[in-house]
Amino acid sequence: MSEAAVDRGLVTRAQQGDQRAFEALVMKYQTRVKKLVARFVRPADVDDVTQEAFIKAYRALAKFRGDSAFYTWLYRIAVNTAKNHLVSQSRRPPNSDIDIEDAEFSDPGGRFRDNETPETSIATDELAEVVQKAIDSLPDELKTAILLREMEGLSYEEISSVMRCPIGTVRSRIFRAREAIENQIKHYMQGESGA
Repeated sequence: MSEAAVDRGLVTRAQQGDQRAFEALVMKYQTRVKKLVARFVRPADVDDVTQEAFIKAYRALAKFRGDSAFYTWLYRIAVNTAKNHLVSQSRRPPNSDIDIEDAEFSDPGGRFRDNETPETSIATDELAEVVQKAIDSLPDELKTAILLREMEGLSYEEISSVMRCPIGTVRSRIFRAREAIENQIKHYMQGESGA
């Protein structure tokens, strides 16, 4: 049975009042939703915002028609809940609150970790910091699109559903986000080679 079919079954049971079915959905997606929320809010607020997202999902479950995958629908709720939390706090996502280790960056040098020197370790950490700052400085719509694609692994269609915009817009936002990040990396690398 596919993941989507399992989710559909759990959603149907939860819509019929089976509390354990919804609890199974929460257990299945709690970590992924928490990681998503952590990209938007301060670490101290992650658990509360994640819980609020699941409460909103539970209350809206009767309206879920299955037009998209359940987790796509849930991610849309989580992103909107995180953004609403930021608005209620009258601030934007903090730049320094996202732990580079938890951001799930791919470590291109990871296979050479045994041969790593202190210099390469520092350079890798600095580059990860440059990338994170570049992501943090993106406008919200670009940041959301790139995080959903690169960090959460959602397809363009799923991102389109989460962000409620055409797939062409999603592609454009991801392209522009990648371009902005690449420019920051180039500036960093030019600074490194010029030193």
